[in-house]
Amino acid sequence: MARLSVITPLLSTASDGGNAINIDTMSLDQLNQLKSQQESRLEQLTAQYHQLRAVSARLSTAKAAVADAFSNTSSSNNEGRQIMIPLTESLYAPGKIVDANKIVVELGAGFFVEKSSKDAIKVLERKSKIVDANSENVLAAAEASSKNVEAVKGAMQGKILEIQARQQGRAFRNKVEGGE
Repeated sequence: MARLSVITPLLSTASDGGNAINIDTMSLDQLNQLKSQQESRLEQLTAQYHQLRAVSARLSTAKAAVADAFSNTSSSNNEGRQIMIPLTESLYAPGKIVDANKIVVELGAGFFVEKSSKDAIKVLERKSKIVDANSENVLAAAEASSKNVEAVKGAMQGKILEIQARQQGRAFRNKVEGGE
């Protein structure tokens, strides 16, 4: 018997307790609707996963930039150094490092704090760990949704074969009864 377990908020093919949906008792239309829902969920999770990976790449780039610009040489060598300050992704303004020991870091939700380069790297590493953990969770959810889609497709194929067998049985019975 095929079952889908509802593991909040995921559907899973494992019947490990939890709320389960018995896909064997569903009609072909219900299965098709469930398949559409799971495919939509899979698309959303895949997009979310790609967004998280992009954020992770930006955090790694930021961490490398801080390490290269501020950590490798003494702070007195960096003061007065010319840099390009990004105003947007494609617009930069020239600037100078005034105090190499002070970096403004976004903590999140529009909150910024002044940190040393070492502390800024620590903040970026913490953010990276959070993003990576979220990526793993989203990937696991996407894999579960993918398995659900496959389980529903299998159940749909079984239903179609069942319907075809019934139709062939009726046709055979009508032929036998009509032939006598």
